[in-house]
Amino acid sequence: MQKIKSLMTRQGLKSPQGDIHDLSPLENFRIPSKEELRELREQPIDPQAQQEIINSIEEVYFSNDSFDVVKYELEKLPPVLSLQELEEYRDKLKQQQAAVSKKVADLILEKQPSYVKELERVTSLQTGLQLAAVICTNGRRHLNIAKEGFTQASLGLLANQRKRQLLMGLLKSLRTIKTLQQTDVRLSEMLEEEDYPGAIQLCLECQKAASTFKHYSCISELNSKLQDTLEQIEEQLDVALSKICKNFDINHYTKVQQAYRLLGKTQTAMDQLHMHFTQAIHNTVFQVVLGYVELCAGNTDTKFQKLQYKDLCMHITSDSYIPCLADLCKALWEVMLSYYRTMEWHEKCDCNESASPSDGSNTMGGEETNFDRSYVKKKLEHGLSRIWQDVQLKVKTYLLGTDMSNFKYDDFIFVLDIISRLMQVGEEFCGSKSEVLQESVRKQSVNYFKNYHRTRLEELRMFLENETWELCPVKSSFSILQLHEFKFMAQSRSPSVSPSKQPASEIERTITLFEQYCNGGNPFEIPANNKDDETEDVLASNGYESDEQEKSAYQEYDSDSDVPEELKRDYVDEQTGDAPVKSVSRETLRSKKRSDYCLNKVNAPILTNTTLNVIRLVGKYMQMMNILKPIAFDVIHFMSQLFDYYLYAIYTFFGRNDTFESTGLGLSSSRLRTTLNRIQESLIDVEMSSDTPGTLTGAEERKEKVPSPHLSHLVVLTSPSSLYGLAERVVATESLVFLAEQFEFLQPHLDTVMPPAKKPFLQQFYSQTVSTANELRKPIYWIVAAKAIDYEQMLHLMANVKWDVKEIMSQHNIYVDSLLKEFEHFNRRLNEVSRKVRIPLPVSNILWEHCIRLANRTLVEGYANVKKCSNEGRALMQLDFQQFLMKLEKLTDIRPIPDKEFVETYIKAYYLTENDMERWIKEHREYSTKQLNNLVNVCLGSHINKKARQKLVAAIDDIDRPKR
Repeated sequence: MQKIKSLMTRQGLKSPQGDIHDLSPLENFRIPSKEELRELREQPIDPQAQQEIINSIEEVYFSNDSFDVVKYELEKLPPVLSLQELEEYRDKLKQQQAAVSKKVADLILEKQPSYVKELERVTSLQTGLQLAAVICTNGRRHLNIAKEGFTQASLGLLANQRKRQLLMGLLKSLRTIKTLQQTDVRLSEMLEEEDYPGAIQLCLECQKAASTFKHYSCISELNSKLQDTLEQIEEQLDVALSKICKNFDINHYTKVQQAYRLLGKTQTAMDQLHMHFTQAIHNTVFQVVLGYVELCAGNTDTKFQKLQYKDLCMHITSDSYIPCLADLCKALWEVMLSYYRTMEWHEKCDCNESASPSDGSNTMGGEETNFDRSYVKKKLEHGLSRIWQDVQLKVKTYLLGTDMSNFKYDDFIFVLDIISRLMQVGEEFCGSKSEVLQESVRKQSVNYFKNYHRTRLEELRMFLENETWELCPVKSSFSILQLHEFKFMAQSRSPSVSPSKQPASEIERTITLFEQYCNGGNPFEIPANNKDDETEDVLASNGYESDEQEKSAYQEYDSDSDVPEELKRDYVDEQTGDAPVKSVSRETLRSKKRSDYCLNKVNAPILTNTTLNVIRLVGKYMQMMNILKPIAFDVIHFMSQLFDYYLYAIYTFFGRNDTFESTGLGLSSSRLRTTLNRIQESLIDVEMSSDTPGTLTGAEERKEKVPSPHLSHLVVLTSPSSLYGLAERVVATESLVFLAEQFEFLQPHLDTVMPPAKKPFLQQFYSQTVSTANELRKPIYWIVAAKAIDYEQMLHLMANVKWDVKEIMSQHNIYVDSLLKEFEHFNRRLNEVSRKVRIPLPVSNILWEHCIRLANRTLVEGYANVKKCSNEGRALMQLDFQQFLMKLEKLTDIRPIPDKEFVETYIKAYYLTENDMERWIKEHREYSTKQLNNLVNVCLGSHINKKARQKLVAAIDDIDRPKR
């Protein structure tokens, strides 16, 4: 470095250190002076050459602002310096500098206006800074004046005032400490008065004050004592909260809730309350059952107190079962009522708080209160199902702890009534369907009901076998709703009976048990109070015992027994003032038909003691079903068996006759035959002898079956004078029809309680069984019609008639008169029977229809026995039949005459030709083979050849073949 300096000195150059010492690397490139700029401008400009010079400058010169140019050039010098090389290099650098300077000068000239403008802004900024300096100087001067204005006396006054304020605060603190020392006695008094909110408010205020003065040594002991007192208050609060579970008191609960709200433990209080309710349920049921167990045990042994609740329930005796259940439900009702009133209190409290205007200044506190209310509401709603579940489990354990299969019916119904009312409470309490209770009661009920139903079926068989089928006198206004067993239906139907009371009834139905007994009473006391009254009122309201008016009506009828038949027939349309019962058709009330053999003055239903007993059984079954709907299907199934057995017994006693069933007249419909076969297969134990009715030693499927009943030997069905037991047949058959009508009357009620999945069974029972009761009339009364008239005698008389007469006769044959006499005799005997038993119009019509149909078919059979017949003989047949119809129409009002065309068509067939006969035979399949062959042999006779006759006989055989 020293060598370079010495060399520059010898050349007369200044040291570069003197020029660039304080310049930045960018300032090393000196800005050319005006002379140099002028020289540069005067120099010829070759832009391309100038640009090449600038491009020849090394890149390092343009790297950054901190680049040291001098240091860089010096470090590039070789170890051995050559002046010439240095000068050449210097000239090169000068050229580069000149090119850069020229470029910079051009750029300066180009940016000259911007430079001037910026210079003006700098000048303006300088002026503003000078003005700010003047303002600061003035401010400092004024502050110095203010500082010098205060004196030592003013500051002394301020210090004394502050000391005075501190002393006053100390005096207030001392007075507060004195008050805190005296609050302990007041807290104890408030706790004894159960003023929990006031005690907590006072205690919290004391704690707050104590925490403020905790720096005083006398406060530390008081603060600890207040904390103990607060814990004692919380314990007493918990005890007070537990009392709510059994006896809710609004004032007491309001104080407790206010106290917990002051403590900020509203949610904790709700959790504790639910725990207390659960514990109250357990303790209540245990104490109730324990009391009855110890009472029945008759000693004070403490071993029962150590038993579990489930084991304790097994020690309840049958005599104490119902009282204990009632007391158990009463106690549980009190717990649930307390919970209901607790929820009601919170709902009213929430409504009052929502209605009151809220202060917006306490938004955080309001949000916290809303959160607490929401928590309490959800907790209470969730607790409903929990508490009801606990109640169900306790009652279920009690129910299943005793075998009720040997209970009396009334006792069992009473148990079901209590449980039904308890389930109603549960539904109103939390909307629960009480599945746990329903399942446990269903098990007990099905088990009990199977045994009960089996016994009732056996009793029904005994009644049927001892029944003499005499009319049971009942009032003309008799209705099953008058029976004690159906009182529950009459009560449920009362709004529709008395519309004027309907609004009040609807209002009563909307009142829940909790609303009804909120202020006192217990819903489980009602059944016990009314039980005795209901049992005493059975005979007074059952509609079975005939009163004096009813007896006089029958006596009056007996005195009119000698009145001419025409006068009695005219009495058919007289209005009696009694509502017509369902068993009397509208046709009876509209018609004046003389064939209506009835006790007109006592138009009462036809039924027997056994029928009434079955109806009572149905009422009892429906009572159980109404109380316990889960076993509705089982009950309805057993009810259907009662009807099935009664129907089967009537058919077996009065309608079964293989001889007449083979006539092919369709007396028993396919539906009736199917129903009877079903009953026989499912209900009748055909293998069991009637001598051992009480044993069930057969297979499992025979346990549900009953032996077929046998008709009492006192019932005589073979006497012609009584029309072969027509009175008994009418009473039996019409009692079945009446029973079917009562089942139809009950169908809407049964349909409402039947589970949807089982409704097809109910529909099938009504369509396939109940509706077939009317169809039993045909086969039963057919037997009477078949025996009442001597059709064989008529055939014998017809066989003695000569039909091949040569001239047209004007007088009918004697067999017509004989047949008409038979009908007249039948009519007289029918009148005699009607004096004992009212014969409804449908029954008399069926009897006359059967007799006429049998007579007409006997006529055809008699004509088919004719060996020879002329055209005059065929005319005689028509004459006889017309005479028969004319006289017959005077005896009966049945129109048209049954099978009239059956006889007329057969007589007219005698006039057919060979070709018409073949077509006629194919069209009339209702005639027997014998009758058709007679037409071919007698009608055509010798008019056709053997081949034609064989053709017709073959056609007859073709018709007869499918019948075989």
